[in-house]
Amino acid sequence: MVTPLEDLLRLMIDEEASDLHVSVGIPPVLRLLGSLTHLNLPVLTAEDTEALCREIGNEHWMERLNAEGSADFAISFRDQRFRVNLYRERGNHAMAVRLLPSKFMTLEEIGVPASIRPLLDLPRGLILVTGPTGSGKSTTLASMLNLINETAPRHILTIEDPIEYLHTHKRGVVHQREVGADLPTFADGLRRGLRQDPDVILVGEMRDLETMEAAVTAAETGHLVFSTLHTTGAVRTIDRLVGAFPAGQQEQVRIQCASTLRAVISQTLVPRADGKGRVAAFEVLLNAPAVGALIRENKSYSLPTVIQTSAEEGMLSLEQSLVNLYGQGLISYEEVISQAPDRELAAQLAIHQQQQHPLKESSL
Repeated sequence: MVTPLEDLLRLMIDEEASDLHVSVGIPPVLRLLGSLTHLNLPVLTAEDTEALCREIGNEHWMERLNAEGSADFAISFRDQRFRVNLYRERGNHAMAVRLLPSKFMTLEEIGVPASIRPLLDLPRGLILVTGPTGSGKSTTLASMLNLINETAPRHILTIEDPIEYLHTHKRGVVHQREVGADLPTFADGLRRGLRQDPDVILVGEMRDLETMEAAVTAAETGHLVFSTLHTTGAVRTIDRLVGAFPAGQQEQVRIQCASTLRAVISQTLVPRADGKGRVAAFEVLLNAPAVGALIRENKSYSLPTVIQTSAEEGMLSLEQSLVNLYGQGLISYEEVISQAPDRELAAQLAIHQQQQHPLKESSL
């Protein structure tokens, strides 16, 4: 007999698992502390996975699954919020469930660099939070919006697929719209959203050219726009954004980005040295005059050097962020080297860190 879905969700909560995977041929799998763990339960059959999908998804989402091959939505259970993706693979039903934090974390709890806080008070511009899937982008963005909501009388509009974190009206007013339920596409939500008097706009993801175009325009016309891209690092993010446009438009887009982009915040989650979860490492690119000039001149390849030499302006390389975490004893030297884009630079920074602030036990 297949384990009831409610029992699996309850186990996720109790074990503080980040994800649940359900697929044919193996028992249910939890992601614990970043690693997959097969549960000591019977192997799932095709009938089992279909039954679990039907248990979590209503008729609308099952129809979308059958028509499109996948369906994304969010549910609540025991005062917890879960993001659900149903999909078909090799003709069978499968499922991935993400447990969302039950409360908003502060920027300090997440470890967001202090240079980011002043950006939340800006009246306009584009702020991108990037990183691979599962790197904590949604959590960081939700915490930023919550802080704005708590501290400023601003109208916040979110366009999401699905809605993950539920915001209540605080000092600000928040309206959350879901693609597929409240509006057809991200781009349509952005265009129509400009008529709804927003001060701050969250675009859950810039998936296509139309959405990117609308987000840049919204930032140009006096709105503070937040969004995400599945890229790693500031250079790849800017190249991806500009490269999404036809060649004839790219020069104009570079000029727009040079004036509207306020920051690229790239993050990744790294296993803690004590084995108790993961900790976020960041790269921060701020749009200083030198950065804007490089973007306009199509010289994004020079941005890493600017980041490395602009710490006083609040910029931070991923290598330095990793070394800082190592210096605090939060991650191992091996993780510094494996996670760093430039391993040689990371090693040099770690040696300098060790010379300036020797650890009691060094793995160097």
